[in-house]
Amino acid sequence: MKINALYIILSSLILLTSSCQQKSVIHFEGQAFGTMYSINCIGNSSSDESSMLRPQIDSILSDLSHTFSIFDTTALIYRWNKGEDVPLNEDFLAVLRLSKTVSAATDGAFDCTVQPLVQLWGFGKDGVRHTVGDDTLAAVREFVSFQLVDLQGDSILRKDPRVQLNFNAVAKGYAVDRVADWLVDNGYADCLVEIGGEVAARGNKNGKPWKVGIQIPTQTADGARESFESLPLPDHRAVATSGNYRNYFEEDGVRYTHILDPRTGQPERTNLLSVTVVAPDCATADAYATAFMVLGHETSAQIVKQHPELEAWFIIADGDGGWKTIKN
Repeated sequence: MKINALYIILSSLILLTSSCQQKSVIHFEGQAFGTMYSINCIGNSSSDESSMLRPQIDSILSDLSHTFSIFDTTALIYRWNKGEDVPLNEDFLAVLRLSKTVSAATDGAFDCTVQPLVQLWGFGKDGVRHTVGDDTLAAVREFVSFQLVDLQGDSILRKDPRVQLNFNAVAKGYAVDRVADWLVDNGYADCLVEIGGEVAARGNKNGKPWKVGIQIPTQTADGARESFESLPLPDHRAVATSGNYRNYFEEDGVRYTHILDPRTGQPERTNLLSVTVVAPDCATADAYATAFMVLGHETSAQIVKQHPELEAWFIIADGDGGWKTIKN
């Protein structure tokens, strides 16, 4: 899972000029999924296109939130988790398919059935932390496994009635992809879409790839957001970052991150501070970034080697309060 507030630093706005018509970057921002979104796309400077685009983008994001939000009691996933017999839309099914694919590729380090653990550790809707002992974890882990849900056409077979889903580690990335594809379908072939730090590029800016930056890890959740490296993001490439320094709680001097290892039921315990993944689509990058935080650098690097469509930047704590970066 990932409900962190990491922000990729977007490239500066540019102006495009052609012989027949002036073009410029249309830029606007808004709120979705409990965070901010930012849109940059190339359009006509002669009209206020942002006022036309914003409500349509907001409508897409509102529909997706109403599908995936575990905090909205009327959302599709919330109702499914409660055992209601609700018809599932294609967005829900598509995200489940992708989640199961990444789960299999990471030996369960990414798992969309993690919701009971999210609730147990106090990162869910009620925000209440429960006593987490070995017996409690063992009991909850009995119904946390991606193998306990199967797709059968347009429905989901729940092999244990206690299984609950949580798509927070992939939903924002999926939403980024949906918005970027909508913009292209509606005549904006060159665009950059960002939601809470997850980014997808379509086309280019002035003939060159769009650029984004990787955030420097902070010591505290409210630390200043600064980037240390600029990444070119070519057409149909996306980037997502998962980190453990924005959403956590501390107890008896121990920091407990919101990124949970579904295989143990415990918060992740690697020396990684963050992982940035580049992939063909943002949903895939989103899911793998979370899985890699759980797996640690060495195992994750092996997975990247097996999947040439992926790239990853690992920010690793050096043990002295600093960090280093490894690219795979």
